[in-house]
Formats: sequence, structure tokens, C-alpha cells
Amino acid sequence: MGHREQLIVAARRLLEDKGYAHITARDLVATSGTNLASIGYHFGSKAGLLNEALGVVFEEWTTQLAEVAMADPNATPIGRAHLTWATVLRNLEDKRALLLSFVEALAQADRDPALREQLAAVQHRTRTRIAEMVARSYGSGISAEDPRCMAVAGFVLAVCDGLAMQWLLDPTRAPKPDDLLHGLSDLVKLSQDNN
Repeated sequence: MGHREQLIVAARRLLEDKGYAHITARDLVATSGTNLASIGYHFGSKAGLLNEALGVVFEEWTTQLAEVAMADPNATPIGRAHLTWATVLRNLEDKRALLLSFVEALAQADRDPALREQLAAVQHRTRTRIAEMVARSYGSGISAEDPRCMAVAGFVLAVCDGLAMQWLLDPTRAPKPDDLLHGLSDLVKLSQDNN
């Protein structure tokens, strides 16, 4: 394993143990067994490294959620969404430290254009991966770039992100997957009743 990989592994461990805001470059060097120059060489800065590690974590989580959502080829799109929400809630306790680190990074992004761009790129990759799954759900002839796929992907990502934030603040009162499903159903019904 090269210095780049060692640094990502160390950053990931420290994001869980210390949180984004409390990690120093010295922590990263000590945990990875590398040197300060390696951080700058591979990632440009400590923040660049931490954000790369966060991106890796969330891409892995997206892959896990995709495998769950797409496991049953006969599931309806709403059924897949429901299963995804349930899986998100089931895994939040294990992801809590990393989620808090992401929130800490997000809070700093408004003052750091490079950080903002890096986090936005992670979010865009996640939305694109979701759009690819949505396209598969629609069937042949639809690409992930189709505006419908991107709209559904944006909705799914917004619900998952919002669910995670609500859970962080109060896990006991965060919506359950059935609450979200009923809320969506009621919203559609209200829209139909008013047309």
C-alpha cells in the first residue's frame, strides 16, 4: 500500500475517532506512518485528504445502499425507496461518527471554495449513481442523464440526507420508513385531489 492509500485509511479512522474539526496533520502522519510532504503531494492539503476520505466512505455507503435497493429485480421504485430508507436508518448508528465529520466539513465549506467544490463533487457523484439506478428501474431506453432520472435521484438524495440530519438531532423522533412512505403517498393524493 502506497502513501496515498495509507493516508486515506488513516484519515478514515481519524474521522471516526476524532471528528473532522479535531484532526491535525500530525495525527494523519502518525496514524498513517507517512510524512507531512505526502499529504501535500497527494491531496494538496489536510482538508483535501479528509474530504477525499469522506468521499470514499460515502461512495462505499452508496454502493451498499444500491445493492440493497436493486437486490429484488421485481421491486417497484417506491418499494426500493422504502427499502433504502429502512437501510439508511438501520445503518446510521454505525455511521454516526462519519456523518458528524461530514456535517463538520459541510459547516466549513461556505468559507473554503476548494472544500465546497470537493464536497459538491461527492454529492454529484452520489446523485449520478442514484440516477443510474433509477434508469435501470425505468427499463430500457432511459439513460441516467434523462431529466426524470436526475429529478428522482435528487429527491431520493434529499430524503436520505434530511432523514440523516433529523436522526442526528433526535433518533427517537426521526421519521420511520413507513412514515416517509405514507407522507409521499399523502402528498401525491393531495396533488391529485387538487387537480
